[in-house]
Amino acid sequence: MKRLKKKVFIRIIGVTVCVLFVFRLCHPEVNPRTSVDERQEEVSLVPEPAVVQERPMKDLPPGSDWVPLLDFSYKHPIYSVPSYHDCFPDLQEVQYPAALRNGVRPVRDRAEAEHRKKDLLFVGLNPYYEMDPAMSRSIPYLVPKASALLQHIGQRFLDSLAVKGIPLHKIIVTSVLRTEEDVARLRRINGNASEQSCHRFGTTFDISYNRYHTVSPPDEPARRAVRNDSLKFILSEVLRDVRAEGRCYVKYEVKQSCFHITVR
Repeated sequence: MKRLKKKVFIRIIGVTVCVLFVFRLCHPEVNPRTSVDERQEEVSLVPEPAVVQERPMKDLPPGSDWVPLLDFSYKHPIYSVPSYHDCFPDLQEVQYPAALRNGVRPVRDRAEAEHRKKDLLFVGLNPYYEMDPAMSRSIPYLVPKASALLQHIGQRFLDSLAVKGIPLHKIIVTSVLRTEEDVARLRRINGNASEQSCHRFGTTFDISYNRYHTVSPPDEPARRAVRNDSLKFILSEVLRDVRAEGRCYVKYEVKQSCFHITVR
């Protein structure tokens, strides 16, 4: 009896092995030797493709590192200002106190200006603007605060041209520091010239609104012409914004064809 039970047990084992062998042949993907962790590791070796979703900026959580794609084909429109006289109304009564507050003691003549380098900065050479070559009744010196303002305006004008798709032009400065000698000479020619000119303190400069310096690389053909009216519109936008920031006073001068600007 015991020998019979032993034979039956061996047969059962043999049948079980055969059944498992046949099942393995029919289902090769089942590998009893591979653990769950190993299977997960194999799956992780094949990364899933990343899905990039564009979301409006307003829906982004604080601190998000999502960066939107920049479309440089879009050109900003030109708006200008509603009225030059209304947007730039700062008369002598407003600009003169600011010049007294921020400026230096009036300079007697040009020789003295050369010895006032502690108070005045030479502004005759700058990549963001041009000095009028015909300027003869003032010299290119400003106090540091006014010098920074002039460069800031020139830089913002170039930036504005770039985002609007307009060929680059520099602003032209037509008047800067006037010595006492320059003021006296100017008053002999122009009776309307003020003896208490803000230009005497190194805080004030004039920017032409009907003349600009075209920026053309020497190894490239000449840039296409841009109407002065278009450039004037853009310059007025820049000056309006800078004035609104409280950095300067601006007067629209019709006879002199310039913006008269004093640092605040």
